[in-house]
Amino acid sequence: MHASVSSHENEAPVVDSASADPRSLRRFEDERFLTGRGHYVDDELVPDVLHAMVLRSPHAHAAILSVDASAARELPGVHAIYTAADIAGLGALPCSLAIAGDAPLIVPTRQALARDCARHVGDPVAFVVAETLDHAREACELIAVDYDILPAVTDLAAAAEPGAPAIWPQAPGNLALRYRLGDEAVVAAAFERAAHIVSCRVVNNRIVAAALEPRAALGRFDPASGRYRLSLSGASVHDIRRELAAVLCIAPERLDVACPDVGGGFGMKNVTYPEYALVLVAAERLGRPVRWLAERIEDFSGGVHARDNLTTGRLALDQKGRFLALQVETIANLGAYVSSLGPGSATTAPTPAMGGLYDIPAMTMDVRCIFTNTVPIDAYRGAGKPEANYLIERLVDEAAHRLGIDPATLRKRNFIRRFPYRKPFGAVLDCGSFGGNLDRVLAAADRPGFRGRKAQSRRRGKLRGFGIGCFLETSRGAPNEDAWLSFRVDGGVDMAVGTQSNGQGHETSFAQLLSRELGLPLERFHLVQGDTARVPSGGGHGGARSLHMGGGALVLASRALVEAGRLAAGQLLQSDPDAVTFEGGRFRAPGAGEIDLAGVARHVAETTGRPLASHGARRDAPLTFPNGAQAAEVEVDPDTGEVALLRYVAVDDYGSLINPLLTEAQVHGGLAQGIGQALMEEARYDPDGGQLLSATFMDYAMPRAVDLPSFELSMVELATAANPIGAKGAGQAGCIGAPQTVIHAILDALRPLGVTHLDMPATPARIWRAIRDARGASANG
Repeated sequence: MHASVSSHENEAPVVDSASADPRSLRRFEDERFLTGRGHYVDDELVPDVLHAMVLRSPHAHAAILSVDASAARELPGVHAIYTAADIAGLGALPCSLAIAGDAPLIVPTRQALARDCARHVGDPVAFVVAETLDHAREACELIAVDYDILPAVTDLAAAAEPGAPAIWPQAPGNLALRYRLGDEAVVAAAFERAAHIVSCRVVNNRIVAAALEPRAALGRFDPASGRYRLSLSGASVHDIRRELAAVLCIAPERLDVACPDVGGGFGMKNVTYPEYALVLVAAERLGRPVRWLAERIEDFSGGVHARDNLTTGRLALDQKGRFLALQVETIANLGAYVSSLGPGSATTAPTPAMGGLYDIPAMTMDVRCIFTNTVPIDAYRGAGKPEANYLIERLVDEAAHRLGIDPATLRKRNFIRRFPYRKPFGAVLDCGSFGGNLDRVLAAADRPGFRGRKAQSRRRGKLRGFGIGCFLETSRGAPNEDAWLSFRVDGGVDMAVGTQSNGQGHETSFAQLLSRELGLPLERFHLVQGDTARVPSGGGHGGARSLHMGGGALVLASRALVEAGRLAAGQLLQSDPDAVTFEGGRFRAPGAGEIDLAGVARHVAETTGRPLASHGARRDAPLTFPNGAQAAEVEVDPDTGEVALLRYVAVDDYGSLINPLLTEAQVHGGLAQGIGQALMEEARYDPDGGQLLSATFMDYAMPRAVDLPSFELSMVELATAANPIGAKGAGQAGCIGAPQTVIHAILDALRPLGVTHLDMPATPARIWRAIRDARGASANG
């Protein structure tokens, strides 16, 4: 931990140009991807592979009276059709989280195929395995399912109302969990003495991950050994293996789970899906490998969605505008089932980030998780932290305007300034320079010049707005991680780690990290990841944990490797091992000469028959707290509501960087996703029939290059003591900071017209209606 000092004394180097930084190497793996040598699930050449397709419910809520697949089974090329009755021996799909609430989390039984009732459009009902996809598709069309359509509710607020259609009999009022934290008496007392109370109700809109590569799975079974192997486009292979073993009712040791290259995941591929169990069951029963590839509409209607909550926040301030207490009430959508990590997004995940960067002495949370007839909710980039930050930033901006205080001034007045700092729910921040970051972003965005730019827009009939937003991320994911290093015969080093890349560039950044630690050339290092047969354990992907956890474990493994090599070096140099030093890849002993690490490794292999190897483990690691300040400038057409995002500037602190270029790329991706949520992305259901209205890219808007400006990023390197690298993590930050920043800029443009609130996404239609309503209210006032 750092000593207790002013936040402005926590100064650190700043990267203003990642491309010019000598650490900014381009990704080694890009050559493979750009020359068509990537290896994805669909690229695996497996003899005699069969192809699978899922028949899904067209109804949001319907009793399944019967499933008749007799005609489909007679088709040429069809090998098997499985219904719920055919897989009755399988266990239920589990939820990995044990969340303590006022009552235990209700986890209804979820089978791989719906048995008696379909509970959302896209719920799997039958699984067809055939010689080709065309055969499977034809068979799906011949399966006759007799449904009794039931009342459905897809709207979160409506599902929480008395008298709403019941989705599960064991969940009265559709309530799955109530989660409360904080001292209500202390918060109530703070509100009693408050000079000002500000409240707002915000929507965090339902969104789809929309990875470039849809979900995919390839199941194999070896009858001789009784072992299963699953290849999938996913992440967190050890967690998925543990959950799938429970579904298959086997010991985890009988199942290997592996991920080849993955075309994006963003959290939605960390989940255990029904199709994973189904391909394995089919492979065992049919004696041939079975491959399933999701179509895009299946990822939209059968993969998990994200966000989807309604939150009311109340902020108490004293006469000087200092924050006294925060009160948060949320209803959160779980969807029709409890997914692997779904309940955490609204409960445990946002808890350490609640209140953001601000010194708020007291807080309470009251969260109700609700079932609806929709696709289940699960983790997506940020998972709870975007929601927590969006709420507090909207409250702070609202307070600034209500009290007539500059939004930047109010933020700086209330930033956490002394470290270590313990937040009301227990999270401990060890360092930060929040005020300095905000000052820097305001200067970089030329806030003083905004008035002139606004006047120029006005002359063209446009409304210009400037918005700021801050964020506090909490990074770690699973608290434990392992890494293994082992010299190869050719002098290379295998670095096996329990984290996993979904495109972040681990092959490059991990090699850079170990090259720095061990003094070996970058090309010596070979990444081993995403395969339970080769990596004994691991916490997988998620929570911006790659460097903090995986990199930290690799550094510990490298130090253990040096210690193991020091003993052998002492023998070779005929010196006391305690007198042997290591630097720049070489062991040295006073008066005895030196030997390089590779030479020591060869000696160990020749004399023992085993490679020089080591293990590094991180246990109960603390959280890290990436943070930043961001600014956006927009122009709004008052006649159409169309928004042009003209400029986006960010000054963020991700701790010590290994490769600033890769860090910047991660931030770019996150910003695009956060801006997409703010301006256009929304998964919408028909409130009457429960149909998914945005089931393809024809109806679900995604940000394109034309929608985004060139991002202007600076990165502060204020090292954390939470890991041996000093890294804080950058994978989720962009989508945590962007939504509030963009919305604040739009509201700044619209406030002169009387528009003071907008829900995401701020589409042209929504903005146009807000302008029309404000003008109508003004005319009638």
